[in-house]
Amino acid sequence: MFRSYFIIVIVIVIAQGCRNDNNITKPSNNPLIVAFNQINDFNSLEVHHIEDATKFAINYGDQVINEVINVPDNKKTYENTLKAQDDAWATIDRIQYPIYLLGEVHPDSAIRASCDTAVIKFSKWSNDVSLNEDLYNAVKSYSLSENAKLLTGINKQYLEDTMKGYRRLGFELSKDKRDTLKSIKNRLTKIGLEFSKNITEYKDTLVVTEEEMKGTPDWYKKAMYDQKSGNYKIDISRPSRTPFMRYSESKIARRALSEKFLNRGMKNLDVIPKMLNERHKMANTLGYRSYAEYLLEDRMPKKPERVWEFEADLHKNLKAKAKLEHEELKKIKKRVWGVDDGQINYWNMFYLENIRDIEKYQLNDEQIKEYFELNNVRDGMFKITQSMLGLRYEQIENPSVWHPDVTMYKVFDDDTNKKLGYFYLDLFPRENKYSHAAHFSISKGWSTENGYQYPIAALVCNFPKPSNDRPSLLQHGPNGEVETFFHEFGHLLHGMVTNVPIYSYSGTSVDRDFVEAPSQIFENWIWEEESVKLFAKHYKTNETIPDELLSRMLLAKNRSSGNDFSFQVFLGSLDMTLYDRWDPNSQPSILKISRKLHKDILTWNETPNTARIANFGHLNGYAASYYGYAWSRVMAQDMYSVFKEEGILNPEVGKRFREQVLAPGGSEEPMDLVKTFLGREPDSRALAESLGL
Repeated sequence: MFRSYFIIVIVIVIAQGCRNDNNITKPSNNPLIVAFNQINDFNSLEVHHIEDATKFAINYGDQVINEVINVPDNKKTYENTLKAQDDAWATIDRIQYPIYLLGEVHPDSAIRASCDTAVIKFSKWSNDVSLNEDLYNAVKSYSLSENAKLLTGINKQYLEDTMKGYRRLGFELSKDKRDTLKSIKNRLTKIGLEFSKNITEYKDTLVVTEEEMKGTPDWYKKAMYDQKSGNYKIDISRPSRTPFMRYSESKIARRALSEKFLNRGMKNLDVIPKMLNERHKMANTLGYRSYAEYLLEDRMPKKPERVWEFEADLHKNLKAKAKLEHEELKKIKKRVWGVDDGQINYWNMFYLENIRDIEKYQLNDEQIKEYFELNNVRDGMFKITQSMLGLRYEQIENPSVWHPDVTMYKVFDDDTNKKLGYFYLDLFPRENKYSHAAHFSISKGWSTENGYQYPIAALVCNFPKPSNDRPSLLQHGPNGEVETFFHEFGHLLHGMVTNVPIYSYSGTSVDRDFVEAPSQIFENWIWEEESVKLFAKHYKTNETIPDELLSRMLLAKNRSSGNDFSFQVFLGSLDMTLYDRWDPNSQPSILKISRKLHKDILTWNETPNTARIANFGHLNGYAASYYGYAWSRVMAQDMYSVFKEEGILNPEVGKRFREQVLAPGGSEEPMDLVKTFLGREPDSRALAESLGL
């Protein structure tokens, strides 16, 4: 999942330069306020630093806005009207991005709370700025000037996008309506934080007996054993939950664990309608029928109808394969339990799939994991991406980080030895940490008077933490941890190799329905013999994974693709239903809608008395955009077909991909980037082939 929090929503945000900030006091020795191309001293962060940095950033922004507004019309230029704001937004983001990250990952509750407070302040300030009529008039006046008419290239594009953004922010509306929009956005910020925290901070544990652990591996039993009670404690994190759902022979215990997992964030059943209503009001105030209609006008599909057609076509094409997979599991269920009721329940699905993997493909997940030790996977991923994209990574010893588990790296261009940026890896679960996998920006790349600002990013994951007698072993397979690692690292690379001069077009600042494509494409390298053999080594013997085992793994790649991708259709349809068709006054509750869509689209039954929708985190950050995961995969697989034709490790193709797709960021239309790389119009044949349809 891509997470690059872009809280400043006024004009599209751009480049940082050096401005005179003598009128405001810059806090000294504050790790959140750094000089050009310096890194944050996270280890020295204290609570008061967050409030001080936030106050400085907002005061600085106010000063720049006042300067822009006070420039006489006959003296307005691109530099003192647009770029001046760009400098301010980039400076502010360089402070607020790490604050947002730390609110999700820092172990200190006081720091997390202070970060949340700061995020609300930043968002309220940016909402106010986005509807500042004097600032709008200043930019509009410049847009009508002779100087503006002479703009070319990316600067011209930026001005056009800025004015388009103002229109979409409601500047053709009355002031009363703009004030209404401001209030809505401020409420949405608070609602969004509440929604996320209800998921992130939710904790629950299932206590099980020795009998209920029957079937699970010895290493797992040892890791889960609680000496005080003499029982086993299974929490709902993925490293703890997944083995239990695959191996425990206790249907009752599996059901109980699935209930705990699926009831994360139950408070959100009350929060989600508030979020939907506010976004619906926002769209209506701006003159749109629905929030989806408003949002998609500026995305690749342009209209909700196109997304509905896309989801319907996917569902139709996936039905036959999903049904075949369902029939397979039903036969196993009948043979193992003597039950022939035609039903597959969620809490039994992974257990039955494991039996199928063993019997049909002779695949033992525990055996396979022994060849995918975390450090080996990381080193292999580094080797592949460095060679293919012309990069070099160097680990930094003893970095200043927010937790001892975090590591840090420098990135260089291998040909020129030019430093490109930095990244952090925060890979293991802990209490109150962001519970999924995501890429967080700390700094984006853009041109300044001092040179190019380094991109800095963090990859936050939740892989099994190594113990004294067992390293971190990752699950290979569709939607497994190895695939997740490659996917999220793709987001990181997208931001790391950018060379765009303008901040708002930097790296991952692309349309939300394209942003997943440059990361999804990297998943393919875990499904190719040539690349997998570079990192699949047994953690004890260092033996490369045997050909015969690897062949069976690759043969079984699409064993669940029908149901897995149908789940994406379900989530995309749920998202679109809520943001395009839901009316709280005349339709069922969000929970009933979710359950009905589940029955209409998926072959397996949801766990009763649960509310998956309550922890569907994308309803906030990906509002009316979840379709983008499937939409972008069409383009990702089509682009990967070029690697398949010319060599999956071919550095010439890799560098072309880096230069033509990754580096331009959002400075060009996504479809133009894809067509340039393909040398033709894209099509969906590669996606169908990759799913085994």
